[in-house]
This record gives sequence, C-alpha cells and structure tokens, in this order.
Amino acid sequence: MAQKREKVVLQAAIRSGIGKGPAAAVRREGRIPAVVYKEGANAVSIQVGERDLTRALHTKAGENVLITLQFADDSKGEGVVLIKELQRHPVSHSIVHVDFHQVSLTKKITVSVPLAFKGESIGVKQAGGVMEHVRWDIEVECLPTEIPAEIPVEISNLALGQTLHVRDIVLPEGVRCVTDPDQPVVGCVEPKAEEVPVPAEEGAAPSEPEVLKQKKPEEEAGAEPAEGKEGKEKGEKGKEKAEKAKA
Repeated sequence: MAQKREKVVLQAAIRSGIGKGPAAAVRREGRIPAVVYKEGANAVSIQVGERDLTRALHTKAGENVLITLQFADDSKGEGVVLIKELQRHPVSHSIVHVDFHQVSLTKKITVSVPLAFKGESIGVKQAGGVMEHVRWDIEVECLPTEIPAEIPVEISNLALGQTLHVRDIVLPEGVRCVTDPDQPVVGCVEPKAEEVPVPAEEGAAPSEPEVLKQKKPEEEAGAEPAEGKEGKEKGEKGKEKAEKAKA
C-alpha cells in the first residue's frame, strides 16, 4: 500500500482586494494572500493564516501536504488543495504569497516526490568511492490521497562504477513514474585526485631573474660614437703637425 499523504485543515477567507497595496495590508494582519486555481473554473483570491500555513508545511509531507481549505462563512464550501507555488521574501525567506491547486480525490494527478536514499554503498565502504547524486526527486502519477511523502531508494549494494537509474526505483502500489526511466539518479564514482605541489630539489639554488646591465645616466651622456671619436683624434694630430711646421 502507498503511504497515505497527511491531510491538514486550513482556515481561509475570501480576499476582495488585489494588487500590491491590499496584499501588503493582508500581510500586516499576519495573514498570507493566496490564489486557488481549479481546472475549468476561475481563480479565487483568498487569505490564510501565516502561522497555520507554517504549521501545515512542517508536516512530514512538506510542501506536498494535502490541505482542506475551510471557509468560515461557507461561501465557497470546502476544497482540497495542494500547494502549487510558494513565493518567499528574498532576504527574510518568509512566505509572501501562495498558489493552491484544487484537486479531486478521485482523479489522478502528477506531482514531484522527493527521494530518500537508504544505506551506505559498498563502493564507498570497500573501495573508497564517493556518491554522486544526479536527482533528488522524481515525478509520479497517482491519486492525491496516495501520494507518498517520499520514495525510498536502497543504495547499499551500489558498487564502485555503478549507477542507479529511475527504472531501478521500486515504487509504492498505485504510484506510476512519469520521469524518463533512463535518467541516472545516483552513482558511486572514483574520488577526484587532488593536485599535489612538486617540492623543489634539495640543494638546488633558487632561480634568479635575469638582470640586464644598464649604463648609468652619466655614462650615457658622455659616451661618443666610435667614428666621431676617431675623427676627433685625427683632427688633433693634423693641427699639431701644422703648428710644428710654422715653428
């Protein structure tokens, strides 16, 4: 038998105002603005207690808890819903809005159910492998009252180099998998090798950067080209000969 999903009764009230202003006013009163969607019908704007909704989310079923909305004035009667989407504040992570999807208890629906991995892989214990998770949930089809809170996945016999696929998961009675059966779920793989720095050879002198010899500024200023220096010496010798001739 599939594990029955926990049901919670949540008090609700019709919400007349829509938009940011009225929604903010609802939150100041400690309530959460919400919308109920139902196939073939118009969406209904409602509000629910923040504390009541938080308690509902802390059941074993989590965000997939089956909720019965109960209206005080009986204007909408009772409706069974699942949470379609939760919107949270980016900083405080508090719930700011919720979308509900009304369901029929006699009609099958498709939902995402988390996987619960059981045991320790022999590939980890005996061969030093590591677990590599690819999926943490799968989509299944079943009646709302038969949605499992989680689906156990036994990994004790998973050896190094082996991978479990969606087709290997044993599903509860009345639950059909919708996810591609060939998709990998979890595998036992070799640990990634860490790069070890190679130590320098003992006694080896540390390499030094090459230094280009540069002339001092004063050397560069006083330097003369070779041709100019040679011509100057010839000129001085000719001048000396002329002076001797005059004498």
